Amino acid sequence: MSAPVAMVDVRGVHKWFGQLHVLRGVDLRVGAGEVTVVLGPSGSGKSTLLRGINHLERLDRGSVRIDGELIGYRRAGRTLRELKERDVLRQRAHIGFVFQNFHLFPHLTVLENVTEAPIATRRRTRPAAEAQALALLARVGLGDKAASYPRQLSGGQQQRVAIARALALEPKVLLFDEPTSALDPELVGEVLAVIRSLAETGTTMIVVTHEVGFAREVADTVVFMDEGRIVEQGPPQEVLDRPRHERTRAFLSRVL
Repeated sequence: MSAPVAMVDVRGVHKWFGQLHVLRGVDLRVGAGEVTVVLGPSGSGKSTLLRGINHLERLDRGSVRIDGELIGYRRAGRTLRELKERDVLRQRAHIGFVFQNFHLFPHLTVLENVTEAPIATRRRTRPAAEAQALALLARVGLGDKAASYPRQLSGGQQQRVAIARALALEPKVLLFDEPTSALDPELVGEVLAVIRSLAETGTTMIVVTHEVGFAREVADTVVFMDEGRIVEQGPPQEVLDRPRHERTRAFLSRVL
């Protein structure tokens, strides 16, 4: 009996920036409804991997598939050719991405930030998009902020708007690139609580973070990266409590 298709299937991914070999043959599989948390020191390739999954970074070698679909490329015989931008945008509509610095449109209200993509890319009517957006804002605890502008919100509130915006396209997978790193410490908990609630509802997620306690509580799989490679991965209780690799032990000794 063949193994089920992974929701996210990363195979043999390499990425160079000039002479710098940032990703060195990364393989990663994430099943539907699973939460994978990626840990590692700065410069280890975590964010580049995430951006490669969404084709915000072009891969130099290897492939990424989401729900079985090759992302960013099409096969032409034995070679891969990059898709046209409109086709990449169509694929990205199924891959939610939450950035560390929010990336909200400052001239739009909270409601408009959440409704813009569904109206533009999914051709939803404005009333339908607004009804969905209001429900999502209530879900992340911001039902009373629909008419506010980003500058009127705290960093934690802005990040929760960004999560609602990503959810509005009903993505197959959500990618979080250090979603709490730009926040004051007292605001981190409110964002992690929203991500935790998404995990409880079976949302497929890959979360790049330095929040080891969050990884222990929420992750199905913890991945530790260093120098562009996955050094080890497994259940949180194994990777965090009984790491096999010396590099993982050294990293955890500094952050715990």
